[in-house]
Amino acid sequence: MKPVYLPGRGLACALGLELGEALVALRQGGFATANYSLNGEGAASYPYCAISCVGNDWNERARALVQRVGAEAGAQQVCGGALFIATSSFDIGAVEHGAAQLDYSAFSDRIAAWLDWTGPVYLVNTACTSSLNALLAAHALLSVGEEDEALVLGLELDNQLTLGGFAALQLLSSSRSQPFGAHRDGLVLGEAVAALRLSTREPSRWQMLGGANVVDGKQPTGASAAVVASMTQRALAQCGLTTDAIDLIKVQAAGSPANDAAEAQGLHEAFQVMPALVSLKAAIGHAMGASGAAEIALLTACLDHGHGAWPTYPDTVDTTLGVDLVAHQPDSVRRVMATILGFGGSHAAVVLERA
Repeated sequence: MKPVYLPGRGLACALGLELGEALVALRQGGFATANYSLNGEGAASYPYCAISCVGNDWNERARALVQRVGAEAGAQQVCGGALFIATSSFDIGAVEHGAAQLDYSAFSDRIAAWLDWTGPVYLVNTACTSSLNALLAAHALLSVGEEDEALVLGLELDNQLTLGGFAALQLLSSSRSQPFGAHRDGLVLGEAVAALRLSTREPSRWQMLGGANVVDGKQPTGASAAVVASMTQRALAQCGLTTDAIDLIKVQAAGSPANDAAEAQGLHEAFQVMPALVSLKAAIGHAMGASGAAEIALLTACLDHGHGAWPTYPDTVDTTLGVDLVAHQPDSVRRVMATILGFGGSHAAVVLERA
């Protein structure tokens, strides 16, 4: 099996249009969420983490962001490799404005053209775990030598369908995201375009060791503590590691009352000694299928160049959960587990190692 490295990353999110801007925003304490309103008279408004990018045309805005993030990650160096497009909402925002049809093949072709991509293109939609599953697929392809280079692109931009669906299920916060918070009341959605460049030919500081995706269809809209534990154990086993090898876990902890509790319980079942925990949902919102790639890009940048750039948690943690979030960047982080829990009962984790 060939080692798979992560030599390039790019991110546009509510914190900024590139990783450098995001780190500056984190050092300054993050930002205040904006409100996003559903269409219709008397429609509700919800806090939302939007990308500050001028332009009303959905396709032009998406093109500009994809090209910008791709360039930051070094996409032009690997455009003959495998492209994995990870999304749960596709271009539904453009469809809502009459600027596109519901045609997933045309959507992926359009993104590939924006990046001048000549290699194979794969479209991944497993709801919120899309970009982590895209990473797992890319890792599998590269580690056995079928490809040498790949780009995982996570894309989630604003649309009424996603917000309306979460609102109808009463899953959205009325105030802000409170990861593991004592008064957490739901999710805050957000936009993100993120790119992770993988290579077996270009060694870098970060290496992807592997991971696992475990699905439990019994709870299609929620997490299961037993499956969180199983996901953790399978990811570690796939990487040949034990629980004491993990220094930091990037948890989901999006502020959902039930899911945060299930996640905390599952972690307790998997770890005798809890590693340090960090959540990025309060900083950039829950970017659905792009979350995994976006949060890995941001977290690895913090660990490499942060110098004080770290998410803040102003709300009191729910002590009944028996977990806490680290307020400052831990020292000597070598191995990181990044998890995402999503609709359809999908629970995904990847493990990264820093040289």
